[in-house]
Amino acid sequence: MSATDVTLLTAAAAVDAIERGELSAGELFEAYRAAAAGDELNAYLWVAQDAPAPVREGAPLAGVPLAVKDLFCTQGVPSQAGSRILEGYRPPYTASVVAELAAAGAPLLGKTNQDEFAMGSSNENSAFGPVLNPWDRTRVPGGSSGGSAAAVAAGSAPWALGTDTGGSIRQPAALCGIVGLKPTYGTVSRYGMIAFASSLDQAGPLTRDVTDAALLLRHMVARDERDSTSIGFPGEIALPASESLEGIRLGVPEELSDEGVGIERGILDAFNATLRLAEQLGATIETCHLPHAPHALSAYYVLAPAEASSNLARYDGVRYGARVEDGGLVGMYTRTRSEGFGREVKRRIMLGTYSLSSGYYDAYYGRAQRVRTKIADDFRAAFESFDFVVTPTSPSVAFELGAKTSDPLAMYLNDYCTVPMSLAGIPAISIPNGLSDGLPTGFQLCGPAFSENRVLEAAYALEQAIGFDELARRARA
Repeated sequence: MSATDVTLLTAAAAVDAIERGELSAGELFEAYRAAAAGDELNAYLWVAQDAPAPVREGAPLAGVPLAVKDLFCTQGVPSQAGSRILEGYRPPYTASVVAELAAAGAPLLGKTNQDEFAMGSSNENSAFGPVLNPWDRTRVPGGSSGGSAAAVAAGSAPWALGTDTGGSIRQPAALCGIVGLKPTYGTVSRYGMIAFASSLDQAGPLTRDVTDAALLLRHMVARDERDSTSIGFPGEIALPASESLEGIRLGVPEELSDEGVGIERGILDAFNATLRLAEQLGATIETCHLPHAPHALSAYYVLAPAEASSNLARYDGVRYGARVEDGGLVGMYTRTRSEGFGREVKRRIMLGTYSLSSGYYDAYYGRAQRVRTKIADDFRAAFESFDFVVTPTSPSVAFELGAKTSDPLAMYLNDYCTVPMSLAGIPAISIPNGLSDGLPTGFQLCGPAFSENRVLEAAYALEQAIGFDELARRARA
C-alpha cells in the first residue's frame, strides 16, 4: 500500500487494516509524518521527528497517529496556545485527554496552529501566522481550531483534537468540509488544556467522518479527579450504524436558521436540502423556538472575556513563558504582557476586566449569566418536544483572509449559530452537507446533555444520505 493510499484511509479503516496485518502502525505514522512535515497550510507548529514507541498489543486505536491543538499541554513538546507569551514553552506534564488517547494507541503526530488562546473564528489571530483553507488557500479555515481542521481536511492527519468554547471545533469543521463534535461539558477532562473560558472550554474530535468521531470520542470521555468540572460519561460511546431517522423529531429554530439573521442564501439552500433528506429517512421536521438564542452572542462575549481576563492573569513573566525585563516589577509585568499578547487577546482581557469591575459586574456579567440560564432553559423546553435541534453550523462559507480582521463584530458573528449550544453545555456536531460556490457548508445537530450516542447515530444516517465525499470529488474533478 503506497503512502498516498495509506493517508486516504479513514482512521477506523486504518485501525482495521493494522489489525488485519495489511498495514503496520510504523508505516502509517511515517506516511503521516511526511505529509505533516510537507504541510503548506501552516496547519502545524511542531511535527514529531522520531517514531513513537511501539503501541501495546491490543491497543484499540492500533497506532493511528493524532494531531493535537497547540492548546493542550504535551510533556517536553512546545505547547504555546498560539501565543508569543508562551513561545517555546515545554510543559512538564501532558493533558489528561492526550495521555488517555496515547494509552489507547494514538501517538502524537504534531501540534496544530490555532487562534491565540483559542480567541478567534478564522485562525488569523495566531502569533505564528494564519492557517490556510485546503479548499482555497486565499480563505480562512475557521477557528480557533483551524490548524486541526485544515490538517484533517488536507490529509496530513487522520484525525485531530480541537477545543470548542463558542464553536471552535464546529465552525472550522464546517468551513473545511469535515466532522467536528463538541461533547457535553464535563465529559472530557480539561486538565492540561490551557484555559480560555473555564466554564465553556471543551475538547472534542475533528475527523473525516462520523464513525471516526465516535471512535476517538470513545477514548476521550472519562472522569478525572484532577479536573473539578469533570463528570465523565454514563456508559460507552458506541460506533453508529443506523441509516434511518424513522421516528426522529427534528426542531428547526427560526432564530438560528433564517436569512434575516445573516445566514447566506447558499448555506440555507444546503440546509434545506439536508432537511428534505432527513424527511426521506423518516424524520419529522417542525419549527421550534429558542427565544433567547438571539442574545447568546452578546452574553458569550461578556462571559468568555470575563473568564479569560481571570485565567490569563497568570501570564505575568514570573513563573513561565515570556519575560521582558524592564528594571522593575511593574515594568516587567507591563512589557511582558504588552509584547506577549496579541491584539485580540488584549481586547478580550480589557472587555472581561471591565465587565467584572466594581459597579459593572451586575449590569454585565450578572445579566449575561442570567441570559445563559434562559438559553439552557430554552433548549430543555425544546427537547421535551424534539429529539434534536438542527441549524446551519456557520452563517457563511470560508471567507477570504483579511476580510474581517478590521471588524471584530463581523468576526464574532461567525459564531452566531454555535454559541447557544456552548452556553447550554450540550453536545453538538457539525457534518459537511453540501457546497456553496464550491466551498463546504455545515449542518449542525444538537441534543440534550449526554445524548452523544443518539447525536452520532443521527449524524451518521444523514452523512450516508448526503454522500459529501462524492460531492467533494466532483467539485475537485
